Amino acid sequence: MARRWLVTGCSSGLGRALAAAAAEAGDTVAATARKPADLAELHRCHGGRILPLALDVRDAEQCRSAVADAVDRLGGLDVLVNNAGNGVFGTVEEVGDEELRDQLETLVAGPWRLARLALPVMRARGGGHILNVSSLAGRMSFPGLAAYVTGKHALEGMTQALAAEAAPFGVRVAALEPAGYATRYGTSLTDAADRSPLYRDATDPMREQLRGIAQLPTMGRPEEFARDVLRIVAADGPLPVRIPVGPGSLDYVAAAVRAAAEELAAVRALVDESASAAG
Repeated sequence: MARRWLVTGCSSGLGRALAAAAAEAGDTVAATARKPADLAELHRCHGGRILPLALDVRDAEQCRSAVADAVDRLGGLDVLVNNAGNGVFGTVEEVGDEELRDQLETLVAGPWRLARLALPVMRARGGGHILNVSSLAGRMSFPGLAAYVTGKHALEGMTQALAAEAAPFGVRVAALEPAGYATRYGTSLTDAADRSPLYRDATDPMREQLRGIAQLPTMGRPEEFARDVLRIVAADGPLPVRIPVGPGSLDYVAAAVRAAAEELAAVRALVDESASAAG
């Protein structure tokens, strides 16, 4: 049975590849971008299966309009993919209040309001999928990506709560955690306005690595991500709430789990030592 999708952030990268793959599979997709002109080629290639919509997820009214248009013109909504993202590069000390708010509006508030708008539609039809595109940064941190990491951790917290809340209504919710893919993410990062030379040694290597990420031969292709998402949506039964995807993603998560176990052991030793000293 053909599905009806709403996918944010389709101007390039993972969102564009997913919209194309879903259309090629016979589904219909409300594909969104801040600038609708960026969707012209996608629409031309897939004709009536792509509904291009203007959407800045930071704009509450545009979010309402996008969901309403998708439901009205596609006849319903089966899958919401919160993929739109941006990134500001800077440490906690360097990122200003407005830069942080903008980051969290895109990575957290936008997906939250779109999920809130999609849930009544999915509940009425007895099911659906809400997939939030997170990152391995939702499990670990990286120097210079303080605001982005904060946003992805918050998105995963929201996803975990929503998965439990929506399950009784047949709505399956998961956070997708991509590893490295050959996208424009590294070159689209904006630097915090108040960068300090004090942090250059700690953050410059990460900045340079991100700039060249699309050229690395070990990076996954967006088309591979799209195929994984289609398989996830087609799978029977409950979904894991957090799903690593992409080359090396499971290795990174295994390393994060080991680090968490080591931290727990260190905490236990510290607490036991403090208890012994107090006794």
